[in-house]
Amino acid sequence: MAGLTGHPVLEIGDKFEELQNNIFNNNKNKEVIDKAGLVVKGEENSNNNNNNQGGERDMAPPTSNSLHRSGSRPQLDLSKAAIQGNSEERDPTILLPNQSDDISHFALDIGGSLIKLVYFSRHEGQSIDDKRKKTVKEISNGSRRSYPILGGRLHFVKFETSKLNECLDFISSKQLHNGRIDSHYWNSEAPNKENAVIKATGGGAYKFADLFKERLGVSIDKEDEMDCLVAGANFLLKAIRHEAFTHMEGHKEFVQIDHNDLFPYLLVNVGSGVSMIKVDGDGKFQRVSGTNVGGGTYWGLGRLLTKCNSFDELLELSQRGDNRTIDMLVGDIYGGMDYSKIGLSASTIASSFGKAISDKKELEDHRPEDISLSLLRMISYNIGQISYLNALRFGLKRIFFGGFFIRGHAYTMDTISFAVHFWSQGQAQAMFLRHEGFLGALGAFMSYEKLGLDDLMVHQLVERFPMGAPYTGGKIHGPPLGNLNEKISWMEKFVLKGTEITAPVPMAPPGTTGLGGFEVPSSKGGTLRSDASALNVGVLHLVPTLEVFPLLANPKMYEPNTIDLSDHCELEYWFTVLSEHLPDLVDKAVASEGGTDDAKRRGDAFARAFSAHLARLMEEPAAYGKLGLANLLELREECLREFQFLDAYRSIKQRENEVSLAVLPDLLMELDRMDEEARLLTLIEGVLAANIFDWGSRACVDLYHKGTIIDIYRMSRNKMQRPWRVDDFDLFRERMLGSEGKKPRPHKRALLFVDNSGADVVLGMLPLARELLRRGTEVVLVANSLPALNDVTAMELPDIVAEAAKHCDILRRAAEAGGLLVDAMTNTLDGSKENCSSVPLMVVENGCGSPCIDLRQVSSELASAAKHADLIILEGMGRALHTNFNAWFKCEALKLAMVKNQRLAEKLIKGEIYDCVCRYEPAS
Repeated sequence: MAGLTGHPVLEIGDKFEELQNNIFNNNKNKEVIDKAGLVVKGEENSNNNNNNQGGERDMAPPTSNSLHRSGSRPQLDLSKAAIQGNSEERDPTILLPNQSDDISHFALDIGGSLIKLVYFSRHEGQSIDDKRKKTVKEISNGSRRSYPILGGRLHFVKFETSKLNECLDFISSKQLHNGRIDSHYWNSEAPNKENAVIKATGGGAYKFADLFKERLGVSIDKEDEMDCLVAGANFLLKAIRHEAFTHMEGHKEFVQIDHNDLFPYLLVNVGSGVSMIKVDGDGKFQRVSGTNVGGGTYWGLGRLLTKCNSFDELLELSQRGDNRTIDMLVGDIYGGMDYSKIGLSASTIASSFGKAISDKKELEDHRPEDISLSLLRMISYNIGQISYLNALRFGLKRIFFGGFFIRGHAYTMDTISFAVHFWSQGQAQAMFLRHEGFLGALGAFMSYEKLGLDDLMVHQLVERFPMGAPYTGGKIHGPPLGNLNEKISWMEKFVLKGTEITAPVPMAPPGTTGLGGFEVPSSKGGTLRSDASALNVGVLHLVPTLEVFPLLANPKMYEPNTIDLSDHCELEYWFTVLSEHLPDLVDKAVASEGGTDDAKRRGDAFARAFSAHLARLMEEPAAYGKLGLANLLELREECLREFQFLDAYRSIKQRENEVSLAVLPDLLMELDRMDEEARLLTLIEGVLAANIFDWGSRACVDLYHKGTIIDIYRMSRNKMQRPWRVDDFDLFRERMLGSEGKKPRPHKRALLFVDNSGADVVLGMLPLARELLRRGTEVVLVANSLPALNDVTAMELPDIVAEAAKHCDILRRAAEAGGLLVDAMTNTLDGSKENCSSVPLMVVENGCGSPCIDLRQVSSELASAAKHADLIILEGMGRALHTNFNAWFKCEALKLAMVKNQRLAEKLIKGEIYDCVCRYEPAS
């Protein structure tokens, strides 16, 4: 074989092709292979899939219902929290992990207009024995639990108080009062609760106590309403990263609240009436003011004046209204002029409903839409002004508004924001909450003992946005869909017309409450009535095993996303990229499960669902919280998992790993013949060249259809001409090899964030890890917890390392020391096991299932491993360019990637596609 010195290219084409053919021909599954050696179509798992009837699958509950970040890690912990569910779902769901005690399972806030119910469901986490367990225990100093724990979710439902019987029916049908929900996931021997005591707040807790006892046999333990409101608000503001936001002139902007600097603030709860509460800390507050002009006033007067039948219908009317026909404006008084001397514009409302005095019209002569908007603005301005005056009274700059009057309604929030901004002359701002209506109910739920919710941290909450119900233009139409087959059936009824998505209006099944007591929207012609409730809240997963990466130089200033998607052109470009990649992704996902009819149905449903997400985000980029490219890519992966495509590139990864491992021994022998300096350059070139194998890149997918893997790798190595677009190799070489005859101190521990399967990890990162091990550096390979595209996962890496170790003493001894080879290899290369002392090679999961990584939420395994690390190597576009390119660390960092995206080349490094990035940064 030709040497790898000078400008190396692997000349192993013939040998590679022979090995590749042998591997594929001997494979038990008969796939059709394209000329790049990749699976196009197969019948894998066909027997299992064909046995499934009606879309039901003999497997664990879908991952959209429980965040299985790793089979070997405990799932969810009740001392931590997050949102799981459709972002458009009117009743969002919060996940609560680690609950093993038998608890009461629901709490209520029974107001004058609405009943808000929070209920808890739980499921058992799983613990899978794998080759990383020994490693994990060593890294974590034995502190990690190895037993299954119970976790669950918080669900949020609302009912009109006038329809209390529907609420009681719902509780009875779910068996919430007996603690039976999801009981097939619990200990079957757990006793059912009888004569349970449930927590409730609000006036209805007193008014309807006897009815709850009569209908359900439960006693109501009444919790103080203000206590619950404050407890619920404090929990959300401290625990959820994008809970609070401002809303001015239609623009939503999320505000990151430092939970250490949260207090004091003014909490304005707008229900039927309005309470204003000065909050100084957990459990420290006082009601300082209020007004009887609130949501009840708006609904009551609106019902009398417009004959609307529901609060939502009244809000919807306001969206089509023109208040100038009823309100007297400053311009009406001053001949169309501003009153600039006192800072009033001509469009400022001088008198709400003022024109009704002189226009000599009767009620029926006015449009209901105009009346609704005038009434809404009158009440909203009043609430905003009184709130600011109370904030001024106590010197508070931060005002949070909650309660079901606001309901995510743009006009309402804009009006309140305008009032606060106007009266404070821009010194104060109104902020709103995504879970605004459930503060009291959530606080009541938290009042149960032993929940452990008061220590929640933002990094332990993960928000997911499954397709919980069919929706059009981001609006929900119909009951939530929990069953996979139901979701697929609904998605099949969607009709795509460009970017517009329409669907028939579903009716609630007999005996159910549909949308929590609100009537199911009716179809009028070919259009659907929009939902006035526009707050987009997903489902909160509690993941206690997530931590902030301890090596971030400044966690508070850290922003993972390199690309700013608030730029509409940037957003449109990436949406186009994702849309164009979608057909290929669906093909791979369907092929990964044997191409069965069931897989095809799920693939089609996934495509429609993800297209609906993209359409919604194009309409309103802030719909799901602050949007970054990392969030967008993870949304795609979560959508795949929702339709039970657990690893769309599984077969492809296996083939690429086998082929790459077959040629690894020749590469290692060639590297060992080199001197130290040539070897280091060759290793870095190898990482950059192998990083070309990325199924997330459109350009690279095209390459796969033009040649074999080895052809692509050879082409990539030929492009390794220095200087690279970003070239800090000389600085890194000096740090590694020293200068002027001075040998540098070896690194103690290196974290290698690996990227793609196949050549990327086997021919790129493993040889680099081997070099560090040779120098006495502990190496931790950091990989995804869940599959994403063709990225290698932490569950797959031990097998890859074990295969590589068969041909290399260095890797074998390090893998044994790190616990990756649980059963020591009997046929070692040197024929003995006498000298097994070595620095360890370990594998940890990163805590995510995305091509990118947000270092504010990493696994506890990684956080523990990072504490003694002094070198970080981030590899790949997702981890080193799309995210973390601008991140600074407390230790040395090396960022390696090949640019495979035109926009990234143009915007980030001002280069071209296939340019290379080698960025070395000393410790901050």
